[in-house]
Amino acid sequence: MYTRDGIRLDADIYRPDAEGKFPVLLMRQPYGRAIASTVAYAHPRWYAAQGYIVVIQDVRGRGTSAGEFKLFAHEIADGEDAVNWAASLPGSNGAVGMYGFSYQGMTQLYAAAAKPAALKAICPAMIGYDLYTDWAYEGGAFCLHTNLAWAIQLATETARLRGDKQAYQALLAASRNLPLYDPIPTRPEVLQNLAPDSFYHEWVEHSQPDAYWENLSPKTHLQNIDLPMFHIGGWFDTYLRGTLNLYKEMASRSQYRQQLLVGPWAHLPWGRKVGEVDFGVNAISPVDRMQICWFDQFLKGIDTGLTHQLPVWLFEMGSNTWQGFLSFPEFEHKPYFLSSYGIAGIREDEGILTTACPENGVDDVLVHDPWRPVPSLGGHAGIPAGVFERSHIDCRSDVLTYTSEPLDFDLHLAGDVVVAVSCSADKPSFDLSVVLSEIYPDGKVYNLTQGYLRCQDGMNHTTRKIQLQTTCARIVRGNALRLSISASCFPAYAINPGNNSSMGMEAEIITLTISCGGASLSQILLPVIAGS
Repeated sequence: MYTRDGIRLDADIYRPDAEGKFPVLLMRQPYGRAIASTVAYAHPRWYAAQGYIVVIQDVRGRGTSAGEFKLFAHEIADGEDAVNWAASLPGSNGAVGMYGFSYQGMTQLYAAAAKPAALKAICPAMIGYDLYTDWAYEGGAFCLHTNLAWAIQLATETARLRGDKQAYQALLAASRNLPLYDPIPTRPEVLQNLAPDSFYHEWVEHSQPDAYWENLSPKTHLQNIDLPMFHIGGWFDTYLRGTLNLYKEMASRSQYRQQLLVGPWAHLPWGRKVGEVDFGVNAISPVDRMQICWFDQFLKGIDTGLTHQLPVWLFEMGSNTWQGFLSFPEFEHKPYFLSSYGIAGIREDEGILTTACPENGVDDVLVHDPWRPVPSLGGHAGIPAGVFERSHIDCRSDVLTYTSEPLDFDLHLAGDVVVAVSCSADKPSFDLSVVLSEIYPDGKVYNLTQGYLRCQDGMNHTTRKIQLQTTCARIVRGNALRLSISASCFPAYAINPGNNSSMGMEAEIITLTISCGGASLSQILLPVIAGS
């Protein structure tokens, strides 16, 4: 097809082996259309066999499509043109749906922003609604590992398409061994020298939520858009914030069904094993069949019974079952308070997580050394993501741990988790990394959810609130909870140098004071399902 400004975009088209008119399923992606997101979805042939014309299109400047690729910049106009073209294909009944995750989820939102009449329903998975808060930065900290890996992946493909073998080989090598230990890791030389036009440089430069992010974000362009949307996320997906923020906004104002599915998955693949934990047969992705049900309802007009089913389905880790809800759960938060004898970084039995509010306050002191940052392990921002045994990290003296008594009941959590830490530092800026884990009777510690916050008024002793990744889990009787606090989580997030400068050799040692009890309470607020 040709865009309105004359750029040729190439697509593969899969058709049902049958006569008649069919709806069209469109996926627009930047990775070469042959892959067709089969890292997470069934092959387009399977979708075609369900009675759909399936179009997998290379976006502008990627694959064999012509034009210059600029991250997200052309996707509104090109998306509208692609939807209109797909609707007019021979054999089409004029109704178009879109599916895909990550960039392929983003192209759905940008196309929807143009309001093409033929676009009837979409299935955006693992997206950034606000690109600054949901994708590039978390809590004001640059998501180094995921952003750098993605930027080098795209730059490598750009070099290949340009026929620059030398740059391609150098970038390919960098993709296999990320330059996380350059003098300034947020500004790796391989990208500076070989991909000066990469979006990555703009993302690092715009470290605050300014007009750059507002212009680029789907959130800006979707305020007056209303479509049936099937939102898909993963508890360990780095972009879950975006999926939930879009779902919550659409659910609050849409006249159409807004459906939400969150599995125990990382960004990819969507299977039963995530990290070191096998979540069982129920965790195998149901997305393909659910999407066919969705599109049968909204593109074919078939009464699939969808409207009689609960719209929100969350996978409860621990029981390893799917739990249905009428809306996104908002249970009352139960506080667990941090209590300490003052050396929670030295002894694991010194820091306590308790439902009783501690009357007397004792400070814990944490020293962050940028030469030996606390390593990231799993979670939603690490590579690989998922659940891992982390007792060897909790043993570090620069990690404060607060542990509950073994539970005498099953504890069911579903929803948003918030940690409030009363603290200050001896430097103008510092970071807080918090991890909520489950401890088994054999002493093994497995992460459940975590969050990160960059604090700019470091020397002001106040309460900082850290939003953890939303979760849904059952902690069984006999297991315990643990909250771990540190000042770094590298390389998931860029290290805070403490002095408001670019991260490099001048990074300084930072001393944090965490207050527990008395007038300065620190606590974690857990979304506990009533009755547990």
